[in-house]
Amino acid sequence: MITIWPQYLDKNLSLSQGRKVSKEIAVKEPTISEIERALKRLGLQYNTHKDAAYPGKWYEKSGRVLVEWEDTKLELLKTVSLKIKEIRN
Repeated sequence: MITIWPQYLDKNLSLSQGRKVSKEIAVKEPTISEIERALKRLGLQYNTHKDAAYPGKWYEKSGRVLVEWEDTKLELLKTVSLKIKEIRN
């Protein structure tokens, strides 16, 4: 299981603030529902925890998604981020 926090994909954040993908791939303020929609379209199994708070911002309940994935975490994050971009266009 791999955890995806919206912060991992957020273009507005720096790497030290939690972004894990490059700015070219990242999206502006991704939501849990957008991440869920992308995972659904990719046909991946996932579990959503909407009331979870990102450790770096423990006071803000951004939610997280746990995903069944065989490849690397970075590959998953890139795939999901690109799918969100595709859905938004």
